[in-house]
Amino acid sequence: MNKHFKAAVTACAAMTLAPLAMAENVAAAVAEMAANGDAPANASGSEHAAAAAGPIASVEVVSRKTRSSVDLKRDEIQKILPGTNPLKALQTLPGVSFQTADPWGNNEQNLSLFIHGFSGQQLGYTMDGVPLGDQQYGNYNGLSPQRAVTSENVRSVILSSGAGDLATASTSNLGGTIETFSSDPSSKQGFSAQQTVGSHRTSRTFLRYDTGSFGDGSSAYVSALHHEARAWDFKGRQGGDQINAKYVNLNSKGKLTLYFNYNDKIEPNEDSTVHVAGETSAPYTRPFLYPDFNAALSYLSPTGATPAAEGNNYRNYYSDAQRKDYLAYAKYDWHLNDNTSWSNQVYYHYDDGVGVVAGPIGVAGLPALFAVYYPNQNLKQVFGNFGYATRTTEYKIKRGGLLSTLRTEIGEHKLQAGVWVERNESEAYRRWYALDVNNPSSPYDRPANPLIIQYGSEIRNTVVQLHAQDEWRVHPDVSLLAGFKSSLQFAKGDFPVQPRKGAIAGGSSALPVGEIDTKKWFLPQIGARWDVTPQDQVFVNLQKNMRQFVTYGGGGASPWSLASQSAFDLFKQTAKPETSVTFETGLRTSRQLNWGPLQAFDGQVNFYHVSFKDRLLQISPTPVISAIIGGNPVLANVGNVRTDGVDLSGTFHFGRQFSFYNALSYNRSKYEDNYNNGAALVPTSGKKVPGSPEWMNKFVATVNVADTEFQLIGDYVGKRYATYTNDLSVPSYFLMSLGVSGKLPFMNGGWLKNARYRLNISNLADRRGSLNVVVGAADKTYNTFPIAPRQGFLTLMADF
Repeated sequence: MNKHFKAAVTACAAMTLAPLAMAENVAAAVAEMAANGDAPANASGSEHAAAAAGPIASVEVVSRKTRSSVDLKRDEIQKILPGTNPLKALQTLPGVSFQTADPWGNNEQNLSLFIHGFSGQQLGYTMDGVPLGDQQYGNYNGLSPQRAVTSENVRSVILSSGAGDLATASTSNLGGTIETFSSDPSSKQGFSAQQTVGSHRTSRTFLRYDTGSFGDGSSAYVSALHHEARAWDFKGRQGGDQINAKYVNLNSKGKLTLYFNYNDKIEPNEDSTVHVAGETSAPYTRPFLYPDFNAALSYLSPTGATPAAEGNNYRNYYSDAQRKDYLAYAKYDWHLNDNTSWSNQVYYHYDDGVGVVAGPIGVAGLPALFAVYYPNQNLKQVFGNFGYATRTTEYKIKRGGLLSTLRTEIGEHKLQAGVWVERNESEAYRRWYALDVNNPSSPYDRPANPLIIQYGSEIRNTVVQLHAQDEWRVHPDVSLLAGFKSSLQFAKGDFPVQPRKGAIAGGSSALPVGEIDTKKWFLPQIGARWDVTPQDQVFVNLQKNMRQFVTYGGGGASPWSLASQSAFDLFKQTAKPETSVTFETGLRTSRQLNWGPLQAFDGQVNFYHVSFKDRLLQISPTPVISAIIGGNPVLANVGNVRTDGVDLSGTFHFGRQFSFYNALSYNRSKYEDNYNNGAALVPTSGKKVPGSPEWMNKFVATVNVADTEFQLIGDYVGKRYATYTNDLSVPSYFLMSLGVSGKLPFMNGGWLKNARYRLNISNLADRRGSLNVVVGAADKTYNTFPIAPRQGFLTLMADF
């Protein structure tokens, strides 16, 4: 048995002794905060981020749907860490593997998400119904949930791990959906504040004002957030600002909702560590050199070369992601009569983003690239005499859409039909800038005055999705559901700036332009739910989904990222969109018990089988020069994947004093075909999907002692393969985190109300290892990001 799995089992068995060990770890984390110079500040908190001890709730709340669907409420999300990314909160659920280097889950560059063998880009995401795209790091059709709504304003997150609602506005939900919902304004007027401080000079300030009810059924709130923290292994200040505003008018005719979000953040990024088979010298971390200007100067040779011993793990001067988003929607739920409602929602999203890397000019084939634009010139002088050049990928998204759904009840039938339409204009430009030795830039600057525009893409995309379904109550205890959706995409891509010959792999001087229309008119779903008893439900569901082609130019698995027009034309004629057929069945229960100290239990067991067809993979018959230059890529269907698995989760309630939640999951995802990369046969048939663990186990133990709540969270993630051929892997890990919360009675009274505190410690045992793995383009290489060390955070909150 794996040593980490043994550790997880031992920890589960020792939960009743956990409070005795907590005090020591709390003291250690607070001591670490003091050692880092991180002193708590006087502040107050918000009722919108629960931390006070109270009745113990289930980690998961099961729904009454015909498929596996789990609802995680706001209180449980904020207990993990106030301000956490809604996606990170899902890591306590069965079948979910989520990793990112920062404790909040905010950093998108090193984020990894797998659910039942599907990667994060093969899932669907919405916020209050608004589509959030497929979550690719180089955004082209959306934004991350934490950029769409401030975490403290999240009401709940629903994970449908097998298949989502037919109405879900997504073109990528092969493996399920994640729906985030914002909280409504409070009916009572009030002001709330929350301040988090902690390791590495963390400061997160959240303020919210609720108007309370006014006029005829109106209420509103506005909130502001400022977040900043130093990265744990390099001198980068990550964070940003966010504003949310929401207005609701509710009356007998319907509900009007107006929402606005502004987000502006800058996140300096760490580079991943490159591993090559047989090497044992790969560094644990690969931080950039900024702000040590002298160290950056001395790091390079006079010609701009990096130390040969470091190979691909050379150091950049800095890298960062800058994202600015505006998101707004208006929604009206019209009650036509007692049995019929009609919901209409319009939305608009604008994003202006840039990914920046300031790196050495003598690596990764760059001299050959720069020679195309500056032949026979001194490249060091051209780029500012520092030895580094600044590369950007600059994004813009302008998209708007409409969602309309009509619901009615006729006898024992609940009928629903709707449409989603979105128009999206996105662009991606690759530019190169000088890094002046006399006036060097920083990760917090937006580069200006490019020397080279390597390429520029602009893609216009229209999506139309239709759906209709009928839920028929054939018996008081039995419901059947049947429906379908249609997914249509009309995309046209252009390159206003084409690369010069030699500026991209293969020598092409014309990146592809053209149109691709994909239409799938019938994607069915059938399901059933049987209420065996008032406490027990059996559910079964079968659904087909499709992932539309990615509409991004200049990188990734997109037809507009191929190296030539001929490759694009071949893809258009021969390729098929990825599809999946998901079957799932399970039992959910919620029972009051009288078994001594055990008073209640709720849980779910879920079995699933997925047939994933026409997997798309970017392959190259020529060697990959670097992530910057690439090889000579071809995007092609390379076969099918078979997935089988089981999720088993439940919460044991021992009165108000103690509860124990555990989630065990097994997933077996295997490729069914080999593929040819143009030069050789790649033996992937029978190999397991890399990056996705087979075994996972999570637990949450909650203890209430007087007015104090202790919560210990454990997360075991099994071994993950690092290559498509399964010849390299990263070991399992087991991490724990601790939360302690309670009231501040001495601060309550008068104008200060509901004052609380929460202390959180991540990576309680200070483990090291590979947090997530980036699957290698070649069979013998892969990349990893490290597990962050133990960190502690203190949050104070109150209402006024």
